[in-house]
Amino acid sequence: MLKLENITKDYKSGDSVVHALKGVSIEFRENEFVSILGQSGCGKTTLLNIIGGLDRYTSGNLIINGKSTKKFKDKDWDAYRNYSVGFVFQNYNLISHQTILSNVELALTLSGVSKKERRARAIEALKKVGLEEQIHKKPNQLSGGQMQRVAIARAIVNNPDIILADEPTRSIR
Repeated sequence: MLKLENITKDYKSGDSVVHALKGVSIEFRENEFVSILGQSGCGKTTLLNIIGGLDRYTSGNLIINGKSTKKFKDKDWDAYRNYSVGFVFQNYNLISHQTILSNVELALTLSGVSKKERRARAIEALKKVGLEEQIHKKPNQLSGGQMQRVAIARAIVNNPDIILADEPTRSIR
């Protein structure tokens, strides 16, 4: 389903180059649950961003369902992110002036889903994470754990093939 072959990621920092990833090769099977562990600064978030199409690798190959991404254009990455990947970010990335229902619906807006279906699917996702009673609240009216569940609802609302969670238990430590 998803395969990384000798992935490297380099960042320029002034006159030097930071090697964030150095030849990572790994293969993920369908329905597999994987945790990536390591010390702070070792490249875990960089790896997730590359898998999720948020960042481009310097060299190597990311293969999605048997197809190389080496020649992906921006529209290919957009389609991949919109239909295949759900993200649960470290700091939730919720829009503070929107309700949690609107925050979850936003994930469907880019996918071209009708307003009526967006609302129904967002409510269903919020029910799945136990927040159906909170749908009209804004993020600042929720606890950290509740905001994390909104982020999870947003990640699952499109029924993605892949869910990427960056430090998913951070708020409940």
